Amino acid sequence: MATQSQQRDEHSGGASVEKFDVDVSLQPVLAGPEHKFDVTSTDLVQRRLKQRHVQMYIAGTLGTGLFLGSGRALSGAGPVGALLAYALVGTVAYSSLCSIGEMACHAPISGTFPHFAARWVDPAFGFSVSFLHRISIPVEITGAQLLISFWDSDTNHVAIYTVVISCLVILINVFGVRWFGEAEFGFALIKLSLITGLILAGLVIDLGGAPNHQRLGFQYWKNPGVLAGAGLVPTHIGLDRFLGILSVIVQAGFSFEGMELVAVAASETENPRRNIAKAVRRVFYRICIFYILGIFITGLLVPYNDPDLLQTIGNAAQSPYVIAMNRARIKVLPSIINAGVLTSAFSASNSYLFCSSRILYGLSLRGQAPRIFARCTSSGIPIVAIGFTGLFAFLSLMNVSSGSETVFNWLVNLTAVGGFFTWASINLTYLFFYRGLKAQGIGRKERLYYWNPLQPGLAIWGLTWCTFFILINGFTVFWSFDASEFLTSYINIPIFFGLYTCWKIIKRTKVWKPKEMDFVTGIPPPEETESPESPPTTFWRKVAAVLF
Repeated sequence: MATQSQQRDEHSGGASVEKFDVDVSLQPVLAGPEHKFDVTSTDLVQRRLKQRHVQMYIAGTLGTGLFLGSGRALSGAGPVGALLAYALVGTVAYSSLCSIGEMACHAPISGTFPHFAARWVDPAFGFSVSFLHRISIPVEITGAQLLISFWDSDTNHVAIYTVVISCLVILINVFGVRWFGEAEFGFALIKLSLITGLILAGLVIDLGGAPNHQRLGFQYWKNPGVLAGAGLVPTHIGLDRFLGILSVIVQAGFSFEGMELVAVAASETENPRRNIAKAVRRVFYRICIFYILGIFITGLLVPYNDPDLLQTIGNAAQSPYVIAMNRARIKVLPSIINAGVLTSAFSASNSYLFCSSRILYGLSLRGQAPRIFARCTSSGIPIVAIGFTGLFAFLSLMNVSSGSETVFNWLVNLTAVGGFFTWASINLTYLFFYRGLKAQGIGRKERLYYWNPLQPGLAIWGLTWCTFFILINGFTVFWSFDASEFLTSYINIPIFFGLYTCWKIIKRTKVWKPKEMDFVTGIPPPEETESPESPPTTFWRKVAAVLF
């Protein structure tokens, strides 16, 4: 018992010696059965994801947004403008992940952030935020099909590739969470190896180590410059450059979106409190290395006004790394990069389907979706929820009639704004969660497996910026109005508030007061979810423990 207590203390940053000891002088608040918070008897998913799966799951949503979107961000805002946009959105992503991590470590149960919103804010709020993840599946499938066009440009094959990719994504999820975890672990290794290799290759090219021996240094920061204008108010250069930075916020958001999905797998993860806490603590360094350093190197390799960078072909030829390699006379690598990015897009769509199906499953458990979606196989796979959410993958077939690049841009806008809504809801829910714990005398340092000393400041920061991003994401449409761009930029707003209003009116829900919040019902104690941690004994196991 003493060993377990010490382990829990170590994973909370030394916040307390006795973790999870219940103060019997405090009577916990318990919600009534009508809220269906306790679904222990009907929740049939099984904990089969291991520590290495969870640690690499944060890389599961690295996709076309990072590998190809960096070029679009560079052309839209310039090297420093893109760096500032990615750094800002990175802080918001980090604040959101810290918020959801703290709540998920307290309650590693099915439903995650939509259920947390329903449990600690308002049931109508939880219902409305749960429907914004479906569109993320077809965007990466469309991106994967675009990448295949690098080798096969025949538009008659678009539908075939789209259907094959969609079916493969669904099949991996149908096979079970263990297969999903192993597949995502393998894909994550490929993606992390790819981005690491691109960063190193970019440094070699920039320093003159390529076959042409041309040293680039910071020459593109001098000519054409560090900031690109949006071209909306060319008579006011400073304002136009500021608008250029704002114009790539959506692209940056799309690149970061999905990091919070690590908490969705909490109900199917072994030792969820310990493993999610580890993943959240490590994400800050991964953001700095893979995103911020990656976009910095991108800005050294290609000028923001490069004609090849401004192409909209949607495959690896559009990547600034490929452009730089071609000019440095490095052969073969462009095809390898395209293959790596293709696996990234496939993996991201796989992760989004897993996330969406589990959210729908959690809604069904608690009566916010038809009961049929809670059906599981004998091995704990929510098969009906997977099948239904898998149908959204075939929305990517719109690329057959409207053009892959056009549909991809529509879906990127919808997905990015939906992601901002998700982050905003997570941070708002955390502020209610924080207030409820404080009102009921529950100490975060003493009771939570993971807590961040910067809270609630992080949640306020994230909520403020997400609200700003949602409002300005389609601002360019007001200079040259386009109906489809306006709809994809702002349609999520009426959908969100429409769902919230309808559920609130129909179910007559109310906003939870701090002293009415239930932090106990249906939440398994650590004794049920956590097992003693075995320290690594061999050299390679110690290396694996650091990496995974």
